Amino acid sequence: MLNCTGATELCSLEMERKLNLREDVSLKTHLMICTGCMNFRKQMQGLHQMMQAYAEGRGESASAPNQSERD
Repeated sequence: MLNCTGATELCSLEMERKLNLREDVSLKTHLMICTGCMNFRKQMQGLHQMMQAYAEGRGESASAPNQSERD
């Protein structure tokens, strides 16, 4: 069974490449029982999406409200 250290490593790795079947099944099994790692994965996915948006020039609108929206 995969421990939390291995699960967080796989969460990071899946941002870079597609996990193989064994890695994918191990990670999903671990995430079903570990809310800490499930939250870590969600945070990693959110950060990944924000970084992609920033790299594509959508960073400001994706991360913070416009001045007119704050007033």
